[in-house]
Amino acid sequence: MTDRAELNSAIERFTRVATFPLGVSLLPAGAPFPARAKLPERDFGHRIAVCQSYTIARRYGWTLAVRREDINCPLTKIAHGFDEPTDAYTRGDLCCGMYTATLEAGARSEAAVARLPAGTAAAILCGPLTRLEADPDVVLVYGNSAQVMLLVAAALYERGGALQCSVAPRIDCSESVVRTLQTGEPQVILPCYGDRAIGGTEDHEMAFSFPWKRADEIARGLAGLHKGGVRYPIPSNLLHEPAFPPSYRALDEELNARHRPSGGND
Repeated sequence: MTDRAELNSAIERFTRVATFPLGVSLLPAGAPFPARAKLPERDFGHRIAVCQSYTIARRYGWTLAVRREDINCPLTKIAHGFDEPTDAYTRGDLCCGMYTATLEAGARSEAAVARLPAGTAAAILCGPLTRLEADPDVVLVYGNSAQVMLLVAAALYERGGALQCSVAPRIDCSESVVRTLQTGEPQVILPCYGDRAIGGTEDHEMAFSFPWKRADEIARGLAGLHKGGVRYPIPSNLLHEPAFPPSYRALDEELNARHRPSGGND
């Protein structure tokens, strides 16, 4: 069985991601928090968004326990089962005029969000894989598109086929954790508008998530890909003679002519 340190080592060695690979768990009511976990309202003096907590964890190396009272994003509260949807939410009011042209389109967008039943969890625990005290529910890795592509390849290395993922411009935290838990399958995450504007995710970043039960398979897949020559950084095909504009070629010919033996009289 791959442990957290081994998985972390495989991800960092074979994909060279710039930030810590994360473990994310949903804690039930009454579950203890790790002693060093930071509670945003208590330790920062203010509430945050869940996407912020992931960026803090992957950039600072901190472990966070995010409770309902630590979250100021109502969409996250609904997606993670801290609160039931309101009528305005399900009607599409929060989408209409911002992400959709009509209430009907907004309602369809909200209905497509992966949500947990109310009361499922009391807190979201996230932190670098090597600094957690127990195996997480979900592994979440941010990287560039090439690094995420390699993780997709690792997920398919033994199974083949293709991943089926859901992509939307908002509430990506529900895709990375909730949908991953509900489907039991890896997800490619397109960071949403809020993850960029509030969570600080950069334009070149994407994410990849998978349930912990796939940890062994992902680690083996990364090693197998590396052995087979599918690696990161991806090498460019540089073993060819480059082409240049006609004026460059003419100049090169003139320069080369200087080095040709000159003809002489016998």
